[in-house]
Amino acid sequence: DIDIDFDDEGRGKVIQYVIDKYGSSQVAQIITYGTMAAKSSIRDTGRVLDLPLPETDRLAKLVPDVKLNKLFGWSKEEVKEKLNADQLKNAEELINKLDEEGLEGEVIRQAKLIEGSLRNTGIHACGVIITPSDIRNIVPVSLAKDSDMWCTQFDNAVAESAGLLKMDFLGLKTLTLIKDTVKIIKAMTNEEIDIDAIPLDDEKTYELFQRGETVGIFQYESPGMQKHLKSLRPTAFSDLIAMNALYRPGPLEYIPSFIKRKHGNEEIEYDLPAMKEYLEETYGITVYQEQVMQLSQKLANFSKGDADLLRKAMGKKIFDLLSKLKPKFLDGGESNGYEREILEKIWKDWEAFASYAFNKSHSTCYALIAYQTAYLKAHYPAEYMAAVLSNNMNDIKQVSFFMEECKRMSIKVLGPDVNESFYKFTVNDDNAIRFGMGAVKGVGSGAVKTIIEGRKDKKYKSIFDLTKTIDLRSANKKAFDSLVYAGGFDSFKGVNRAQYLQENRDGITFIEKALRFGAKFQENKNSAQVSLFAESDEVQLQEPEIPYCEPWPTLEELKLEKDVVGIYISGHPLDDFQTPLEHFCNAPLEVLKDLTQLLNRELRIGGIIGEVEHRISKNGKGWASFIVEDYTDSYEFRIFGEEYLKFKHFLIENNFIYMRLLVKEGWRNRETGKTGDPRISFLSFQQLQDTLEKNSKKLTLQLSIDDLSEEKSKEIIGLFKKFKGKNQLEFSFYENNEKIKLTMLSENYKISINEALISKIKEKRLHFKLS
Repeated sequence: DIDIDFDDEGRGKVIQYVIDKYGSSQVAQIITYGTMAAKSSIRDTGRVLDLPLPETDRLAKLVPDVKLNKLFGWSKEEVKEKLNADQLKNAEELINKLDEEGLEGEVIRQAKLIEGSLRNTGIHACGVIITPSDIRNIVPVSLAKDSDMWCTQFDNAVAESAGLLKMDFLGLKTLTLIKDTVKIIKAMTNEEIDIDAIPLDDEKTYELFQRGETVGIFQYESPGMQKHLKSLRPTAFSDLIAMNALYRPGPLEYIPSFIKRKHGNEEIEYDLPAMKEYLEETYGITVYQEQVMQLSQKLANFSKGDADLLRKAMGKKIFDLLSKLKPKFLDGGESNGYEREILEKIWKDWEAFASYAFNKSHSTCYALIAYQTAYLKAHYPAEYMAAVLSNNMNDIKQVSFFMEECKRMSIKVLGPDVNESFYKFTVNDDNAIRFGMGAVKGVGSGAVKTIIEGRKDKKYKSIFDLTKTIDLRSANKKAFDSLVYAGGFDSFKGVNRAQYLQENRDGITFIEKALRFGAKFQENKNSAQVSLFAESDEVQLQEPEIPYCEPWPTLEELKLEKDVVGIYISGHPLDDFQTPLEHFCNAPLEVLKDLTQLLNRELRIGGIIGEVEHRISKNGKGWASFIVEDYTDSYEFRIFGEEYLKFKHFLIENNFIYMRLLVKEGWRNRETGKTGDPRISFLSFQQLQDTLEKNSKKLTLQLSIDDLSEEKSKEIIGLFKKFKGKNQLEFSFYENNEKIKLTMLSENYKISINEALISKIKEKRLHFKLS
């Protein structure tokens, strides 16, 4: 069983190469067998026994995430213990129906019998079998659906035990990412990067790891890994290999010790001096299977075959084989003069190690790919992040996430533009990332291809220049509308987005007129009349008049942009509320994904309301579900009872709100005594527009003593004189070298804290805090 990673786009070529090399009779895919799960067995049985579809569906929904045979085998106490309140209620109804005489009871009994039976076949996602001779002489085969390749009738486990060579040709997105980055660098700078020839001791790359700036770096991008990298401060490639192997359940507990030993804060110890040779690079901690293999040979005279058996026993957790090898290790070690007691300790450590053993070769490959991506990010940040965005183009949440990383790196991400964008994300002459036109809904690859083709010699000057040039059969009205919404024509000065979609009296939009103009121009240019009678090849055709209309309001423009791109690019509806969001909110929406960590905490959250649904429950009481969005995420809230009646007037689409929430324990089930999932209680709602003035009591101006002068003091006092009011003003003076800080309340001035004042303070680049 051999696994090989290729870049996503090259995987198909590899499979074709194997077929061409060995012949179609010696290469096959592997079958997979799907079995009847609990819910599908109920649905299939219901269909066969003619139980009406709604009743069948209801029965299937009663099944908790447990096999039917397991559920029906539990005692009443076990059922209550293992299921939550909702599952318990449904499961009890299902169990009661099992012994009923009617059709529903029969469906459940028959479903219980067929559960686990083979239901359908499929194809293994990446496995390919290669045989030394015609595969039909070795295993039974069948034809695979939607493929010309043969397929083994033995599934994965049987095929392997039958002695067949299984190759997993895996598509690894990171390899595509590296290839795309190298292509962008070549296009932008004409520099050829041989990624396999980059130095493995590059200082700039290690500095990136040391700062934990590994978002978008293969295997090293989780917050936990970033934290450990900052502590470890890796300086050698071996550090990266070790961290990749250690950052897994089990060995994770050794990371603090590994870090301390690297920095000399913990003594490096070896059970036997002879172990230093193989454990020195990992500071005395056993990290890899290879170290165990080498030590077993050195300490106990294991042959290479025995050492490999030991590796296999650890890797696959075959404890029977481990127990057989133990006496051999102890006896071999004793014959070399080592104490049996110490050998017992070493073996015990190895047995614990077996639960998480990782091979160094695997970790090295991953660390190398990670190093290559980090090298590209450190030296070619814009090109690398453009490739990262391109490789996540179909997952808009990931695009948003990586755009935040671009913002942190001070790399501009600009919207799509017909004069600069390609299908994927790329980098322009100003070293800013330009959104790919392929990421815009409704703009297909054909439209993008003809737009790029048309600007090869010179950029488009106007919408008319564009429609005159491109193949209008490849770019339809829908593609043009989407490009308008996304800002693809914003570089044509003097025309706002609303004008393109302004209708005339006949209900025809300006963009349609421009398309008709382009079609007419091309038709005239290609007609025989032009070449026969015109004095020149230039077709003279009057351009339609651009209609005048007011630009869309910012909120509407951004909403339409988001509809076709999936995210806000040119701005964000919350941009006008950065001060209250920064000073009065204590949590982004993404923290609400795990409420168990927030019990009894008060959260202050700001955002814009998206979709709202007001509903009536069975008992006639009103409630609502509403979605709130902030810069990074969105969350669906539900509000009931008194809280709904109190705050429902705030629940309006596109309303900017500031909420105070309290996370409480879930409702307790009286029968079982179990507590449900945590719930959100709504303490207060406010318009986000009012938050600054209603919640600000004091403004603290933070001033460095080094920057203070009489002129600056007068300027600051003059500013506050213009904004007299009832709020307190405080000055916090600091001196960095001596680390001195002195805070004083102003007795002479009281101020009015509002957007105008904050805007003036920001203009003067003064640091401040609101409370």
